[in-house]
Parts: sequence; C-alpha cells; structure tokens
Amino acid sequence: MGGAVQASSSVRLERDFDVARLTLDRPPVNAIDLALLLEAERLLQEIEQAPDVRALVVTGAGRCFSAGLDLRVVPTYSAERQRDMIRALNAMVLRLYRLPMPTVAAVNGHAIAGGLVIALACDHRVGTTGPCRIGLTEARAGVPFPAAPRAVVQAELAPAVVRRLVLGARNLDAKEALAADVLDELCDPERVGERAREVARDLAEAPISVYGRVKQQFRAKTIEELERIAATDGDPVLASWITPDGAVASKDLLAASPAGRRR
Repeated sequence: MGGAVQASSSVRLERDFDVARLTLDRPPVNAIDLALLLEAERLLQEIEQAPDVRALVVTGAGRCFSAGLDLRVVPTYSAERQRDMIRALNAMVLRLYRLPMPTVAAVNGHAIAGGLVIALACDHRVGTTGPCRIGLTEARAGVPFPAAPRAVVQAELAPAVVRRLVLGARNLDAKEALAADVLDELCDPERVGERAREVARDLAEAPISVYGRVKQQFRAKTIEELERIAATDGDPVLASWITPDGAVASKDLLAASPAGRRR
C-alpha cells in the first residue's frame, strides 16, 4: 500500500506502491553500527520476499546519505562484537548487491567509507549537486575492508579509481565522483529522491524475473565468492579487524571532522 511505513530506531522502510524506500536514519550523519546493519539486513530480506515490490530506493535521512561506520562506537566493541559487526556488514551488503529487483541509491549528501559501499551495492547511483564528500577513507580511519565491501568496490569501480580511493583515502566532491563513475548522475539537492524514484520505476519496466537473472549473470562470480565466505565464516578480517593503532586512527579522524566535532 502506498505510504506504508515501518521504522526502527535507525532504519525506515516505506512503500510507494511497488517501489520501496529504505532510509538510513541515525542522526546526525546516519553512521553505521551493529544494530543498524542487523535491521537493514532484516528489512532487505523482507523486501526481497515481497511479491509486489518491483524496485528499491536506498537513501539517508536529512542531508547525509551515510558517513560510514560510527567511529565513536565500533572501535570500542569487544573482539566478539567486532566479529558480529563484520558478519552483519557482509550479510547486509551481499543481500543488497544480489537483490533481484532494481536498486537505486539516492545519494542525498555525504557518502563516506561504509556509506559509499552501500551506495555502490546499488544498481544506479543518483548524487546531489550540493556540497558533499564521497570517498573510501577506511585506511585513514584504521578500518580494513571486510570481504563484501572489498568485493563490491572492486566489482563496481575501475581499478585506477579503486587505487586512488582506497589508498589515497581522501574524499571527492560530487563532480569528481561523477567523472570517476562513482556516481551515475547528479541533480539538484531537492530532486535527488524524486529522480531516484524515476530511475527505479524506469528500470522496473523490465520483467523482474529477467532483470534479476541478468543481474545474477553479471555478478555471479562476486556473489558466489561472498556466499562461500559467509557459509564458511572465512572472512580474513575476522581474525583481527580494528587494532589498537586503528582505533587511535579512528579517534583522530573523527576529532578532525566537522561532523565529529558536532556529535
């Protein structure tokens, strides 16, 4: 039914007839913690099983898509909780990446680190012409890539772009992200959500069974690798993820960011 809403403390699912919208809603910058990942993965599973949903838009509440992992919280997790976080991040990204229906990211503001990974896991990415930062800053934050984020980044971006983004670990502006094919198009800030819905409806004109089959054909190698890792609990970073020096890097990066100083 149009307008139906399901909400948790950090994720909202709304239905506009046959298009669903998943909104990350954890103010002020929609930072990712374990609870958000678990809820998002649960809602994605619900979307996948809904017979009348033909497309999905993913976006962030407010003026930010997502600034990535919550660097105040995640580096303080115990070793076991960090492993739970890795498993949840892999599961959520994998489920989004292999959804058989069209998925469109409405990148309404900053999309950094894990936030950008979520956008990259979508089939089409609409960005804003307004001020925003787009990047994969994990190295500077002291956070190695779990298996699913790493695989999606490598599958979706050109090798030279991957090299610059993950090793340089600096953010791009929207125009630079468009030029690097990180984003597919830009529009005025107030139209990002509307444009994403337009793209979603256009993609959904294809038979969903065929769309999903074609997506699987071209993503099969990546999806099979990630499913194998999930089944065997074989992600290498499970042994050691955020080390003490990585936690210091996270704290320093957070302190240096305007968003961090406001939190």
